This record gives sequence, structure tokens and C-alpha cells, in this order.
Amino acid sequence: MYKYEIEYTDTFGGEANYCWVKRESLLVEPEAPLSFVKTFAKALMGIKGVRGTWEDMGDTLKFTPRGMNTVLFVNFAEEI
Repeated sequence: MYKYEIEYTDTFGGEANYCWVKRESLLVEPEAPLSFVKTFAKALMGIKGVRGTWEDMGDTLKFTPRGMNTVLFVNFAEEI
């Protein structure tokens, strides 16, 4: 199993602000495609169906929703 830490927070000036933050953990099978992880992470944070851009930053995926002044981070935490 792979464990991912998910953070959803506000932005200020285009950067993560952390005035408020919502955190969750996600466990997935190693065979699960990355698209599943992205979709499930958005659903956990209540932004399923919201359009935006994904950026791969190595161990972290960053999702920036359009017009919402928020950002979603999906961090690879560990292999269990």
C-alpha cells in the first residue's frame, strides 16, 4: 500500500497561505494509476469536478483550481 498526505489550503498572491487548511490521508494499492489518486484526492477535499491544472513536483502533486484562490497538494508519504 502507498500512503499519500493530502492538503487543501487557501492562497495569497498565488502562493499557499495556510490561513486555513484541510488535511486527509489516502491509502492506495501500488498498482493504482496516478489518475485515480488525483481524482480521489479531489473528491476527499470536496472539489470533485472542479477544473484546474496539475503540476508534478517530484514527490508532490499540486492542483490549482481555476478561479478559487486555493491549492491542493498530494504528497507521497510512505510505502506501507
